[in-house]
Amino acid sequence: MIDIPYLRRCLEDLLNTPSPVGMTERASVKLAAWLETLGYAVSYTRRGVLSVTVGDGAPRRALAAHIDTLGAMVTGFHPNGRPRLRNTGTWAARFAEGARCTIFTDAGELRGTILPLKASGHLFNTEVDTQPADWDNLEIRIDAMPDPARTSTYTNANYIAFEVNIGDIVAIDAQPEFLDNGFIVSRHLDDKAGVACLLAALKSIAESGEMPAVPAQVLFTISEEVGIGGTHGFGEQVQELVAVDNGVTGPGQATRDDAATIAFRDRTGPFDLPITRHLVGLAKAHGIAHERDTFRSYRSDSAAAIDAGWDLRVGLVCFSLDSSHGWERTHIKSLEELTKLIIAYIRSDLVPLPR
Repeated sequence: MIDIPYLRRCLEDLLNTPSPVGMTERASVKLAAWLETLGYAVSYTRRGVLSVTVGDGAPRRALAAHIDTLGAMVTGFHPNGRPRLRNTGTWAARFAEGARCTIFTDAGELRGTILPLKASGHLFNTEVDTQPADWDNLEIRIDAMPDPARTSTYTNANYIAFEVNIGDIVAIDAQPEFLDNGFIVSRHLDDKAGVACLLAALKSIAESGEMPAVPAQVLFTISEEVGIGGTHGFGEQVQELVAVDNGVTGPGQATRDDAATIAFRDRTGPFDLPITRHLVGLAKAHGIAHERDTFRSYRSDSAAAIDAGWDLRVGLVCFSLDSSHGWERTHIKSLEELTKLIIAYIRSDLVPLPR
């Protein structure tokens, strides 16, 4: 049995816990506590990747999802003193405009809004509509009164009225909305929805009391959005890796809102064909709604592991995601079907090596 209310609660809590690339500790601590409550022993790499082992003995296979999200960083100051910022991870400035955010400074947290430099129609008239959507044209309006002891003018180029410094990390509010019809709309579903699916799968396995015959390592990586998530942390005997991440919906894609997706390739090339066909076979055998798809413009923890030199055979399973790296949307049905597939894979035999 899959505890869907648990999956949903964990997802909502994770979405409301900031974990941009470079600052994932809060989400990691929360995740570790949940895993320990389920009875799993948690371990960390030096970089902070969290993992648990399901079953007895050295793990032979691995699954990975990432807890890091897109974010931004303060890179300087505009002449009016407001912070400049640059994206961390690949996402468009047009989706940053209007976002509520938190700046994590050396002295504490500050709330604010990311705005274009020309934000007021009453002041700039039609220039509001003609300015380019670009990170150089964005600033953070901080919701606090400046400290008069620090500066006497708003036009000082070195104005740091709120103890904001270059290098401060900016977390973007997720603003999740769970609709009664099953749709979930939020920033950062990539990949917190995948993390929630893994949690629900681990809960189901723990409560069943039946551990898998093939020990599995489940990793929660912390820097996938900058391309180096799945680069380390695997056990020496791990020979299979299946990443859990988002599947792109849209024109030319097969991924749909009410199913899991089994990916056959991403921009780095084909996934291991026997493993991918094994996943398709599991979906068919267990009556799991699924689609086969390929992705042209993104990569996952699987690709990072291969690039890092790990001798692993890799695959990718996905939940549906519309408007990835923007205002994202998935459906609880897709998350449920993906969780079923994860459980089936963890309980399955190792995929034989091709001969």
